[in-house]
Amino acid sequence: ETLSNISLMKRMVRNNMPMPQEKKKYTFADYLGWDENERVEIINGEAIIAQAAPSPVHQEVAYQIARQIGNYLEGKRCKVYPAPFAVCLNTGKNEEECDTVVEPDISIVCDMSKINEHGCKGAPDMIAEVVSPSSARRDRMVKLNLYEQAGVKEYWIVDPVEQSIQVYLMDAGRYRVADYYAKGDIAKVHVLDGCFVELSKVFK
Repeated sequence: ETLSNISLMKRMVRNNMPMPQEKKKYTFADYLGWDENERVEIINGEAIIAQAAPSPVHQEVAYQIARQIGNYLEGKRCKVYPAPFAVCLNTGKNEEECDTVVEPDISIVCDMSKINEHGCKGAPDMIAEVVSPSSARRDRMVKLNLYEQAGVKEYWIVDPVEQSIQVYLMDAGRYRVADYYAKGDIAKVHVLDGCFVELSKVFK
């Protein structure tokens, strides 16, 4: 999952940036200079690149969830943002010093003061990740912990193979499993009053 030395060196040369041996920890300032066509995240200063392009099923599942939430939010203050969308989870003194930058498949943000030209500065209200074989461990463990620590109120782990959604809600600073949905169920978006996602339209 970690960028290989070869691919990272190529990226640094292309963007006229310091070589890996000169720079041990990456921040949002580095992220802004990388190739926009590749999904790269930074977790605690370490650059992580997606192993493969998302599959058509992955994209369809993410699109259907974002579409239903987007339809509900039309005319409302909260917004839904599908990937690619940069989220700085720990902003430090300023945005460029952020050393954890993720690109969730779906983000819901209700505090528009967090939105700027680059993405979201701080924790979204809700995040959904659509797992794939190459991302399952990161989504279920690493990102679960990251989102919990950052204060993301609601986290969905969406599994296209199992056709299921596991929902985590923040409770006294820790995540608890709130819901488990399967194909045919109607999933509740807890951070949005009256918002539901029909899974029969998501898992086809």
